[in-house]
Amino acid sequence: MMTRNAIILAAGMGSRMKSKLYKVLQPVAGKAMVDHVLTQIEKAGVDNVVTVVGHGADAVKNLLGDRTQYALQAEQLGTGHAVQQAEPLIGDAVGTTLIVSGDSPLFTAETFNKLYADHEAKGNAVTVLTSKAPDPSGYGRIIRGGDGNVDKIVEQKDANAAEQAVTEINTGVYVFDNQLLFQSLAEVTNDNAQGEYYLPDTLEILKGEGHVVGAYQMDDFDESMGVNDRVALATANAVMRKRINEKHMRNGVTLIDPLTTYIESDVVIGNDTTIEPNVFIKGNSVIGSDVVITAGSTIIDSTIEDNVTITSSQIEDSIMHQGSNAGPFAHLRPKSDVGENVHIGNFVEVKKATLGKGTKVGHLTYVGDADLGEDINIGAGTIFVNYDGVNKFHTTIGDHAFIGSNSKIVAPVNIGAKAMTAAGSTITDDIPAEGLGIARARQTTKENFYNRTAQGHKEAEENK
Repeated sequence: MMTRNAIILAAGMGSRMKSKLYKVLQPVAGKAMVDHVLTQIEKAGVDNVVTVVGHGADAVKNLLGDRTQYALQAEQLGTGHAVQQAEPLIGDAVGTTLIVSGDSPLFTAETFNKLYADHEAKGNAVTVLTSKAPDPSGYGRIIRGGDGNVDKIVEQKDANAAEQAVTEINTGVYVFDNQLLFQSLAEVTNDNAQGEYYLPDTLEILKGEGHVVGAYQMDDFDESMGVNDRVALATANAVMRKRINEKHMRNGVTLIDPLTTYIESDVVIGNDTTIEPNVFIKGNSVIGSDVVITAGSTIIDSTIEDNVTITSSQIEDSIMHQGSNAGPFAHLRPKSDVGENVHIGNFVEVKKATLGKGTKVGHLTYVGDADLGEDINIGAGTIFVNYDGVNKFHTTIGDHAFIGSNSKIVAPVNIGAKAMTAAGSTITDDIPAEGLGIARARQTTKENFYNRTAQGHKEAEENK
């Protein structure tokens, strides 16, 4: 049975990145580079995937889990040596094998499938993925023979003037006949300045045995970008961000200024949603239709249903149901569940709380560790006092309750349906349904008190 296989090279340290984080784990649009590569290979429907790990092996395995098999390259002795580590896992497979670096996050499943198809249709021993480079400096040049196949690949330092003028470059991605791949790797030597085994040496070996080395030229040069340092990482992020934003706009999302809108790769957004500049949407967020997200908002790992408005606010690991709104300057912390048509006003913080349909929390309020029913009004300056320095405690408030401004709700406490608290109260005991809780000192008024003050005495002396 013919199979499609893939080998991801992810063993390198990436010293030019100057980071404690291994190179293939550096994020592009919120996802590690190696995860982008594997995701596109999965979308291409590949049968067997082997990721060659070395530096940071455990971290890579923890990230990718059982989506791939793993081969360990304990010593980094070149790309050819890295690929050889996969032989015990797929060496006997009949079919084709894609080889791609884990630091090339911009390749797409469409490109991989076209490369596989071209290779299989032509019956090549190996097919090199190539591209036309706007500036080919530093790349290996593809020199084709009269039959259109690859005559040789010439590195920049070895190219003559005519070869340097060639703009078709080697992207470093290949598809091999699987069994010929491992047969030719067995003949590769490390007789070079670095003492390493290089994968491209297999091309000359296969040609020498009479096999065809073909080339497939892809359309988008940007896909071929490898990331070796922070400058290239920023460029890859910019390319990915442009790709993601264009996808959403073509699907009916309005981005007022795409250049200043940051949307990560796994975000889902419905049509007729409008997003203003300087908005960040991250993680596995799902945004519905007819949503308005204004400038300066950040949404992380949250679900935003249809017809929601978020005004210059931060939402993380929370859900906002249809017709609700937040902001300006609201903060929904993890496990906030904002019901239909709920209003979260300016400078309101919510954490681990459920707010029922139609409830209003207007401004300058903290709601934490609480279940609020429907159609509740929370007055300005209310604080849910939920933490005693060791433990968190819970508050429950029934439907149609009214919490007066500047109330302090000291948990654990239950406030019944249609109950009220007087403004300025510190509530420490339960309030029954339809009851009123008042917990404040009675006002005392001192008449003519000004005359007792220092300023009053001063004015009295001056008026004598």
